[in-house]
Amino acid sequence: MDPFASTISCLSEKLRLNQQPDNEVIERLFSEISNTQNLPKNNDPQLEECAVQLWNWAVTKNVGNNISKYQKAKVRHVACSLLYCCEPEIPAEGALRKQILMASKTGRTWLDCRNPQMADSFLTLAVKSLEILYGQLVSRGGGDANINSSKGDVEKDLLRVLSYQAESAIFQGNNYEAVAYMKRCKEMLSRLPKETEYLSLMCYNFGVDMYHLKKYEESSFWLSQSFDIGKMNAAYSPGADVQAKILRLLATVFLEWDCQKFKDKALNAVSLANKESASAPGLYLKIRILQRSGASEDHLRAGLDEMLQSEVSLDVCLGTVRLILTDNRETLAFEFLRQVCQHFESSSEQGRALVFHIELLLQRGKELLAKQKIEDIITRHYTSKQLTPQVVSTLHVLLWDKAAKHFESQNFPEALQWYNYSLSFFKSGQMDANLAKLQRNRASCFLHLKQLEKATEAVAEAERCDPDSIFTHFSVYKIAVLENNVEKASQAINAIGRLSKNPLTTGDKVLVSDNALSLLLSLAAQIALENGQQDTAMKALESLCENSADDMQAVTALRCLIRLVLSKVHMSCNELRGLELDVLLPYLKMGLQKLSHQSNMSTEKRTEEANWFRKIAWNSALQCEASPDRMRDFFLLSYQLSQLCPPDRTVLMAQKTCLLMAAAASLEICRKTTDFTQTEELTQVLEHIQICAEVWKTLKTSGVYPMDPTDTLLLLYEFEARAKLNDPKIETVLESVLELENLETKVLETVAALAMESPAHFPMLCKKALRVALSLHKKQQQIDLPRFSKCLHSLIKLSLPNGVSDVEAHVLEEVWDYYEEALSIIAAAPDDFPEMEILWLLTRAWNTGVLLFSLTRYPEAEKWCGLAMRFVCHLRSLRESYQAQMSGLYTEILDKLDRAKKNIIID
Repeated sequence: MDPFASTISCLSEKLRLNQQPDNEVIERLFSEISNTQNLPKNNDPQLEECAVQLWNWAVTKNVGNNISKYQKAKVRHVACSLLYCCEPEIPAEGALRKQILMASKTGRTWLDCRNPQMADSFLTLAVKSLEILYGQLVSRGGGDANINSSKGDVEKDLLRVLSYQAESAIFQGNNYEAVAYMKRCKEMLSRLPKETEYLSLMCYNFGVDMYHLKKYEESSFWLSQSFDIGKMNAAYSPGADVQAKILRLLATVFLEWDCQKFKDKALNAVSLANKESASAPGLYLKIRILQRSGASEDHLRAGLDEMLQSEVSLDVCLGTVRLILTDNRETLAFEFLRQVCQHFESSSEQGRALVFHIELLLQRGKELLAKQKIEDIITRHYTSKQLTPQVVSTLHVLLWDKAAKHFESQNFPEALQWYNYSLSFFKSGQMDANLAKLQRNRASCFLHLKQLEKATEAVAEAERCDPDSIFTHFSVYKIAVLENNVEKASQAINAIGRLSKNPLTTGDKVLVSDNALSLLLSLAAQIALENGQQDTAMKALESLCENSADDMQAVTALRCLIRLVLSKVHMSCNELRGLELDVLLPYLKMGLQKLSHQSNMSTEKRTEEANWFRKIAWNSALQCEASPDRMRDFFLLSYQLSQLCPPDRTVLMAQKTCLLMAAAASLEICRKTTDFTQTEELTQVLEHIQICAEVWKTLKTSGVYPMDPTDTLLLLYEFEARAKLNDPKIETVLESVLELENLETKVLETVAALAMESPAHFPMLCKKALRVALSLHKKQQQIDLPRFSKCLHSLIKLSLPNGVSDVEAHVLEEVWDYYEEALSIIAAAPDDFPEMEILWLLTRAWNTGVLLFSLTRYPEAEKWCGLAMRFVCHLRSLRESYQAQMSGLYTEILDKLDRAKKNIIID
């Protein structure tokens, strides 16, 4: 076996052994045999057997569509090529028949794959084999019946192959070749009459293909050929229906090709089609041709009469009316429509024709005539012949559409009349969701006509028919607003919100969308505002915020709500303003929630909205000076909203201020309360301070703020919070205060006061702060004597508490120093030092001396009493009265001290 045969045999065997078709093997086989001319002749019987096996494999795999048509074509291509490769010089009849079968089917398969070039070579081989076989049969003589039968089979096969070649030529746009092939086939029909239908339908298919390609000349030729072939033998014709179909398409070709030029041919074709087999499409086509060709109305009437006499369906008649109207033959169209209505008078379909008549009248602007027709139909519906439910439904659509157009143009009386026509077709007491919609529409008309009582009746009917519709409750709401019935309006809004959460239970399944609900509630708010009912409007907007799935719509509604509340805030007196601000706070919180979860909003839009809410919260906080808890809440909310904005310098400054103000407000609350909530409040203050410090740290990296008191305030607030919490870290805070640049005495005095403010008690820290403050006072070019004296007062008071039974020496020394400083300051500015403070220093020193005397500490007692006397001379208005009194007392004290000293010596 040569290499070529060996390769083919191996590939063939591999393909046949596989359970599933192997596309790779098929492609290799196909590439080995690219075309028949290149294959050398090979008489190897094994190769021929391989060809037959491949063919049979393709046949069996084709059952059940196990292989694609392209795979089948390629396998058949290989098998057929191999068979011809093994062809002997003088093939026997059996070999020729095998070649004819395989070549013709391979060509047919390639045609099915829309590859006519590949098909042509095999179809040519098939014709060649058929001619050889026919020659062999002729050479045997013509008397034998078997030979004549075989010759007939060969001619039949040849006709099929020639028709395939014609089809291939059509595929390739070679119409001339296709005509030549079909001519040969047509000549063979006298001997093969049974192929008449086959050839007729093939020509028809060619005509259809050319029609779709808009090749009208070629299409008309093939359709004419199809009809002519069908007439050649009546016994084997496709039948009258098919012949009529061919003629109708031929008439259509002439119509679309050039109706004016070929109108006679088109009419002849369609008339002949109607004679062959009268049908609605044929009759309708005839009217089309007459109309397109500009036929007179008499000719058209004749065609229309023919249509009615042929008992065509109502749909065809109505379609014909539409067709006539496209040519602006209005009179003829309505005339024919009246005839149609009369023709179908006894039919249940007459109602459709009547409603169609009304539709056309409305389309043509003939409202008065349409109204007359509607009134006639209503009378007929209830007296003689009822319309079918489908027709009534169609009529309702027409009536509602016309009413809606009048409503939009604000012609409410006309709209109401058309709705009333629709109402006429509903029975009394009928329960229907559509009736509820109708009554709502009627109520809207009544409201615009200021007929509130009739509107109320219509809405009551809507409630009876469809109580679970949000639109019904909206109608109730509108009437409640007009009646100024706040409670009823509120109930309607609540019902709308409740029903919107379960829309599938309503009669408005399609219409109850999130968007519809939002529009409805927005409109409800607008109606309330137009009628001066602000509280009702707010109720509608609240419902929108709660029930809308669109956060952006909810944000818009919140802005409206907030504006309404702010208008009330500005108009309220101081006593009521706080209550209005309490209403505002939850709206701002809801705004924060919506913006925080908004995913469909652009960054720019989110920033814009957050800034708007942030500023409202800020301004509201500023109006809460008398209510620190409200102020704290608004400032915290403003801070939280600012976190949704890009952290630029402006936003960071706002965040810092919000946190500082919130901390200050919380501390103010704690100063007024002593309950268990104070600890939680103070803990939150420390959290605010920590966050504020971070924000302030970020700000300071981008600029210098020499006059900003933030560092000082943060430390003061932290000191106060930790002092009230009895936090040991308070000492660290004081150290941080002392490290401040440009530390002011006022800050230290504040720290000192906070250290002793109940419940705080840190006397040592207080004294430490006061000492530093005293030191700073003395360093000033001009001492603030009132504050200096107050500082001394506090230090002395802390060092010498009242009622102490024993005073330590080092304490007395410390306090003595304070007195010495006081005397030096007083001496420098005797007229500026507060006289009451001099008197207090005098009194406290004297009392200390007396205390020491009672403790038998006589030298110290004399020292302190003497110190007290040194202050007497610095008194101004009180000097005379105190000088006389103190001198006498001081003399007595000295006498007692002398006696006490003598007694000590005697002892």
